[in-house]
Amino acid sequence: MTATTGAGGAPELLSSPAAPPEPPEALEPAALVEVDGLDVRFGSGPGQVYAVRDASLTLTAGRCLALVGESGSGKSALARALLGLAGPTATVTARRLRIHGEDALAFRPRDWLKVRGRRIGLVSQDALVALDPLRPIGREVAEPILAHRLLPRRAVEPAVHALLERVGIPDPAERAHSYVHQLSGGLRQRALIASALAAGPRVLLADEPTTALDASVQARVLDLLGQLRADGTGLLLISHDLGVVEALADQVAVMREGVIVETGPAAEVLSRPRHPYTIALLDAVPGRRRRLPVAGADTATAATAAGTADRSAAPDDRSTASGATLEAPPLLTVAGATKRFRGSRGNRRTAVDDVSFTLRAGETLGLVGESGSGKSTLAGLLLGLIDADGGEILLAGQPWSGLPERERRARRHLLQLVPQDPLSAFDPRWTVARVIGEALRTAGVERRDRHAHALTLLEQVGLSSVHLDRRPLALSGGQRQRVAIARALATRPRLLVCDEPVSALDVSVQAQVLALFRELTSSLGLATLFISHDLAVVREICSRVLVMKDGAIVETGPVEQVFADPRHPHTRELLAAVPGEIGRAYRARFEAGHHQRPPETGQPFFQQPSI
Repeated sequence: MTATTGAGGAPELLSSPAAPPEPPEALEPAALVEVDGLDVRFGSGPGQVYAVRDASLTLTAGRCLALVGESGSGKSALARALLGLAGPTATVTARRLRIHGEDALAFRPRDWLKVRGRRIGLVSQDALVALDPLRPIGREVAEPILAHRLLPRRAVEPAVHALLERVGIPDPAERAHSYVHQLSGGLRQRALIASALAAGPRVLLADEPTTALDASVQARVLDLLGQLRADGTGLLLISHDLGVVEALADQVAVMREGVIVETGPAAEVLSRPRHPYTIALLDAVPGRRRRLPVAGADTATAATAAGTADRSAAPDDRSTASGATLEAPPLLTVAGATKRFRGSRGNRRTAVDDVSFTLRAGETLGLVGESGSGKSTLAGLLLGLIDADGGEILLAGQPWSGLPERERRARRHLLQLVPQDPLSAFDPRWTVARVIGEALRTAGVERRDRHAHALTLLEQVGLSSVHLDRRPLALSGGQRQRVAIARALATRPRLLVCDEPVSALDVSVQAQVLALFRELTSSLGLATLFISHDLAVVREICSRVLVMKDGAIVETGPVEQVFADPRHPHTRELLAAVPGEIGRAYRARFEAGHHQRPPETGQPFFQQPSI
């Protein structure tokens, strides 16, 4: 198989200034991918495991098919089989598997090399793992163009900058020189999408493409994917975010334990599901499930206070959680925190700009904002991993920022991080027992007592002794996140900094982890800073919210009040960018100038009405 080209042999590069390509019907058949009876199994004999069993689907030009299901249901295994990337231990069989009209079952390894990137692009779930840490992202995006010889070298750099700009990366010429560790999670994901689009593939396999993106950036990426679909690209979308599925998909296939249990038009499956498993998935969607009660959050008071002129002047307005009172001293005080970084070209960029807030024991405070707004940098300042350039941070009433590490070490156990990606945060060679045991060692627990303590911590987060001997790769996404929480609790902290802790989890596991956070906050009196781009999740678990933009806090207040009556234009932008009918209702309300009531959709606030 050879790489296809556009009219006159010009490559169909999305960012190329060349003439528009011919209509997709002139280049390939309408059915871009045809699958019938696909099996993907690992191992052999009695011990073999089916990741996908008897799956059938058709992906046509200009259409989007969404695969939904829990972690481990076989979605990614099916997608990777379509790329010849199921793995050396996998056996892939099918009655029919055709890509662009050709029999993919007969492809040899060199044939797959010509297919990947040029005919089928992949946007994988974990940008931090997928992007080479030793190369700037500009070179990463350029690689498919060079590998398929689509443009002369002098034209590659402008094309890369155009691609980065198209996926919403600010200052593309500057960011092209950045390495993956210098980017926020959202910027990494956008760079990965740009790399997948670089060679202009007619099929795009998007495996959780908006997992790490905030609502506004997510909306831009969805617009981009929608534009690609309108231009004739076939999209296979894998997502646990049913709002994203509703916004983009034409067809939905629901997978459970490797089997497609329900399929049909997206509107029908999401509004009138037939299979009990589909019904259970929809019931776990944030906003649809019963909202976790937030002690101390007085909705009636918040609604009455909607007319307050300046909420930011009173950030602690009746939004404290169980055990936290306005009279209690703050556990964390941030006053005028500022952090600047030097760019690759010598310029200085302000990542955190004069930020001030307090956080009390037992309170869960949400922090939202676009990718690159400074949320993770602020978390680094609070954890003492980054030195502030200005301002002051107090922990339990004592100075925390500006101290040498030897003076902070004795109190470091008081605050812990629950990371966005536990798989990258754990040593893959270590068992769960060693991961938790290391945290217990730093907390001063004797070696002979660590096993018992580790077992107690696992039980506290809903796991058991059978998980102690497992390594991270042998755990599901939800189990890894629970281990991360157990490790954080090992030092008996008073404050948890949670950086996108449920962004990569499917809705059912997400519901379990959020319930766990709520239980721990209530039973242990933990203060929690909950960083998330998912506004529905923030509303479900937080009592108060901070909205961040360009390093500054632009709005703060009780979560119900801020979401019902947003005052700052950026907050309105975030709400209006929520996928689905809620976002459309907000956009209509804001355009009409109505800011004093939530959207009247006939459904509970922040529920996706169509599901």
